Amino acid sequence: MRHRVAGRKLSRHTQHRELMFRNMVVSLLEHERIKTTLAKGKELRSWADKIISLGKKANLHARRQAFALLRNESIVKKLFDEIAPKMKDREGGYTRIYKMGWRQGDGAPLSLVELVTVPSQEQKKKSPVKKAKEVLQRVVPKKKGKEEEKEKKEKKEKESSKDKSK
Repeated sequence: MRHRVAGRKLSRHTQHRELMFRNMVVSLLEHERIKTTLAKGKELRSWADKIISLGKKANLHARRQAFALLRNESIVKKLFDEIAPKMKDREGGYTRIYKMGWRQGDGAPLSLVELVTVPSQEQKKKSPVKKAKEVLQRVVPKKKGKEEEKEKKEKKEKESSKDKSK
């Protein structure tokens, strides 16, 4: 009986299994989605959750622990600077698994493992009108020096003429 025994062995020795999951976590963090077998994907989920929880701590010790596992400086930087801040409001469940059918050669069930990225509350609250205005501000080129001054003078004149007419 396997009572209270966590994890899957996947017919591999301990060292091989650990190195395989280290590489899979690096690939997942780099590409934000990977295709693998269902059993590997379910086990990868716990590895990814642990490393993203380290990223959320955002201190030097956590960064060193993450580097000890991932062994890739650029991925550790991406984890702490990009991925972990997106997940700051989530308490867990940083990955999502989709079942994709069976592999042609051996019939193994395949899955797509991806990081859950949910838009932040600030992005949800903006109305379509505000979003459109922001896009227009980015698209329309800014006017330089004298043209800005002329526009300001014209606005002041319009305002003063409105005040006089009242």
